[in-house]
Amino acid sequence: MKFSHIDQRSGGIIHLLEDEVFSGKRTEAAADRLFTIALNSGPAQQVYIDNIAYIFPSGCLLPLFSNQSFTFEEPRQITAWQYNRDFYCIVDHDNEVSCAGFLFFGSYGQLFITLDKSNQRKLEILKSIFIEEFETDDSTKSEMLKMLLKRLIIIGTRLAKEQYIKEQPVESDNFDIVRKYNLLVDRNFKTQHQVQFYANELNKSPKTLSNLFARYHYKLPLQIIHDRIIDEAKRLLYYTDKSAKEIAYELGFEDAAHFSRLFKKITGQSISEHKKER
Repeated sequence: MKFSHIDQRSGGIIHLLEDEVFSGKRTEAAADRLFTIALNSGPAQQVYIDNIAYIFPSGCLLPLFSNQSFTFEEPRQITAWQYNRDFYCIVDHDNEVSCAGFLFFGSYGQLFITLDKSNQRKLEILKSIFIEEFETDDSTKSEMLKMLLKRLIIIGTRLAKEQYIKEQPVESDNFDIVRKYNLLVDRNFKTQHQVQFYANELNKSPKTLSNLFARYHYKLPLQIIHDRIIDEAKRLLYYTDKSAKEIAYELGFEDAAHFSRLFKKITGQSISEHKKER
């Protein structure tokens, strides 16, 4: 079953899927990219995210960024909320619960958020209210769905922070710097490969950023840039027939050999070795 709604003012779209066969594929058109929050209500299963296999435990919530590709071993066991920026990101200023918030830009890698019985019941109730709103036809429908989606994101964010921030509590100002850094990288990684650019955008020094990220055990700033470049390179290698030289140029490298060295340094494989495993 699939419920969908389009906001007539913004053109934004939201879906709720249950007992459906679905997957996410990266497309070039930004308007087609959907954020996904998936709930596994069945037994543990495998999920492939950007061609990497993970175990998706039972009773877990999994946020998936809009440019990630994914397939589930048993998609019919998954309840998924999907939405685009036009539907929800009018609230980008709500830092932690925007579509550029902790669930997608928290610098903790792929999040598998465990739900206890109480939170599982909470999401079941929330899902039923979502369905009621999808089936309602009035002028407040878009606003109600946005409110419910925000509640879902808040629940996921609270639990993710409890489970993934183990050491020191992150002050809101510091978290906002991390969030903004990740967002800037996602927007500029094809043309800006140095930490200095992002530090300037944030009015910080590269050393200040490195110290802040190290304090909270995040990936270091340069590693975030490199990982984003390599993630995109892997997608292009998998989904296109572009040569390594063409991919290097698309990712902002004038020297294809430099790109190849970076790829091997990060992945432990040469580009040709990686292609053989596709």
